[in-house]
Amino acid sequence: MKMYRHEDYDQLKMEMPFGVTLREDNRWVILSKKFPWKEIDREYQEHFKSSEGQVAIPSRLAFGALYIQAEEGYTDEQTRRNIQENPYLQYFCGFECYTMDSPFDASMMTHFRKRISPEMIQRINDLVFAPEAVASMDNPEEDDSVNQEDSEDTLSAQPTEETENRGTLILDATCCPADIHYPTDVGLLNHARELVEKMIDLLYPSARDLYPEKPRTYRQQARERYLAYTKKRTHTVRETRMVLRGNLQYIQRDIGYIEKMVAHGVSLSLLGDDLYRKLLVIQELCRQQWDMYVRKSHQIEDRIVSIDQPHVRPIVRGKAGCPTEFGAKVIVGLVGGYAFLMKADWKNYSESRSLQQVVEEYKETFGFYPKTILADRAYPGRENRLWCTSLGIRLSGPRLGRKSAEEKQAESKQIYQDGCDRVVIEGTFGVVKRRYSLDRVMTRLPDTSMTSIAMGFFAANMERKLRLLFAPDCGWALDYDFDLGELVIFPRFPNVPAIQ
Repeated sequence: MKMYRHEDYDQLKMEMPFGVTLREDNRWVILSKKFPWKEIDREYQEHFKSSEGQVAIPSRLAFGALYIQAEEGYTDEQTRRNIQENPYLQYFCGFECYTMDSPFDASMMTHFRKRISPEMIQRINDLVFAPEAVASMDNPEEDDSVNQEDSEDTLSAQPTEETENRGTLILDATCCPADIHYPTDVGLLNHARELVEKMIDLLYPSARDLYPEKPRTYRQQARERYLAYTKKRTHTVRETRMVLRGNLQYIQRDIGYIEKMVAHGVSLSLLGDDLYRKLLVIQELCRQQWDMYVRKSHQIEDRIVSIDQPHVRPIVRGKAGCPTEFGAKVIVGLVGGYAFLMKADWKNYSESRSLQQVVEEYKETFGFYPKTILADRAYPGRENRLWCTSLGIRLSGPRLGRKSAEEKQAESKQIYQDGCDRVVIEGTFGVVKRRYSLDRVMTRLPDTSMTSIAMGFFAANMERKLRLLFAPDCGWALDYDFDLGELVIFPRFPNVPAIQ
């Protein structure tokens, strides 16, 4: 049991040895002044209800460590070591004096990801970047060249709310692949067989009365058959089915041994939490594989593709070179250049059916509906288009109804321009995957993986904010002051005089 103690976040300086001082223009010093530490602390303390026990690590250190890891692409151990060695990172994490002691154990990073939920990061993301996204919205009257007078889209085409629609929402979905082997049915069953054999080795010493001799698992024979199959470049359907059936029979017989041991008083606690959880996953995996084997099919609902991470699902994207990915599917909305995580799930949900939910989240975040939605072909179905039209929202793509030759030409130009404007979100996906390591999420639990994904988008937004604040082409910057609760104008560089 842990308790939480509030910290003072009005940090002004940090004591350094040998008279050394920190540079004010260092990026970590600048970043420390841009984070809403009080709001983060308020969200973080909800995990600690007790007033007794060991004092937990402060929220600034926990959130700062996760941000440093996402920003720099460190492992858990590298994050701990760099915070220990770098005084600027210690200043960013709220240290009042430089210390050479380790700030925390590397295993604490897992606890940080559990306490700092993806919902919390999204709320902080909205708090920091939503005001700037609203301020950057140019809201001129759109001059749509497509005549919409005779279309079904124009029925009730006025906003139902008093607030005028504003802004452009750029929508797209992507997959953040998990760190797993590329799954094959034969490989999964072979791995499951090896795990079940390991479980029998652990349980047998407590079941010698039941089995005077250790139950035969035929592991050597099964291994030879698996290697003989995998070493061949091509496989016939008959060969694959023979290997699948053989592995399923090996596993079912071994699980029968385990069930008989348990029935005679052997405790499954000998396996430990990890192996016990894998035993449950293997039983469901065998049920799915046997069902597909009998039906001669390769599809089944909630298909397991990893024993270590059973929450991961295949996401069929149809992309060239990578038609299927294995990870979390996320819908991202780009507003004013900032990325907002609208929906994330491990299942391969339909993007088009999520449009209304995403638009309602946009309204909840910004206080009004978007004026334009730029999305790919998966979104502008008939139901979505009529729903958007009823709210006064222009959804990209071809409109409903017949069109004259002039209207077709004007619509073609509009669709081309929308495609050019929408391509920026593809660049955002490339940045967060290559720069912020979302092309392979290394965390293993479903909740902590979502936290890593949300923190990756938050770090990308913060990097964009710093580029805008300190761009060399202008001497002034627009930023949100959390103390005043409003946008303020301030000089980008210290040598620029302040506005009176």
